[in-house]
Amino acid sequence: MNALRFPTLFALLLAFAASLTFTPAQAQDREVPYWATLRFDEVNMRVGPSEQYKIDWVYKREGLPVKVVRLREGWRLVQDHEGVQGWIAASQLSPRLGALVVGEGLADMREAPSASSALRWHAEPGVVGELLRCREGFCEIDVGGRSGWIAEDRIWGAGEMEPAE
Repeated sequence: MNALRFPTLFALLLAFAASLTFTPAQAQDREVPYWATLRFDEVNMRVGPSEQYKIDWVYKREGLPVKVVRLREGWRLVQDHEGVQGWIAASQLSPRLGALVVGEGLADMREAPSASSALRWHAEPGVVGELLRCREGFCEIDVGGRSGWIAEDRIWGAGEMEPAE
């Protein structure tokens, strides 16, 4: 009878170990820095990593990209496009990649990753979209179902770091 219980016990231990490895929170528990986006239309940034700390800023832009620079027990120290840093609960962040149009004047959104490619439309600074991919100094972003390629130096939310998983 002991011989029958060993495989069952082994299978249970294996299942338990696998569940520890593949928890949803692990997607946000990775090597920093990495990119993430705000999960909701309203997200509080606090001066410290708990709800006991005062709210320093309230973001009102779902999909806004942030750079996660530090992890602490369910909280993430993030930096926004202006360099402002503060703590946001990990549950308020999404691993989806986003892009924020930055710089002066309108940014060209092109059909392909080339400055000579056909112009699709212009995007104003402050426009937020989903970051799809980057190559050859351009990034493809989707803004409300319309996609196009924009020069990488005209967006914030891409570069040097690997995307969140």
